[in-house]
Amino acid sequence: MLFASFFKTLIDKEVTVELKNNVQLKGKLHSVDQFLNIKIENVQVIEPHKYPQLIALETCFIRGSVVRYVQLSKNDVDIELLEDATRREHRDSKKM
Repeated sequence: MLFASFFKTLIDKEVTVELKNNVQLKGKLHSVDQFLNIKIENVQVIEPHKYPQLIALETCFIRGSVVRYVQLSKNDVDIELLEDATRREHRDSKKM
């Protein structure tokens, strides 16, 4: 759940999602769920000449299992908060 919580802090930020079929979509993160399904708005296809059928996309729902990478702006990531959450989760998993 750590990554789902982390991605929820990035809502309304610009992200680039690379899919397992090599399509890259850039847009504003609208929502993400516990399965890391992603919805982005204002979609732009990174290589529109390769994927002309996707040019008309404005909003896109992406199933989490087809995502290879999510690229984020360095300025949008709170590294200290992410490190602290990771340490807490690791510490709590040892107690069980």
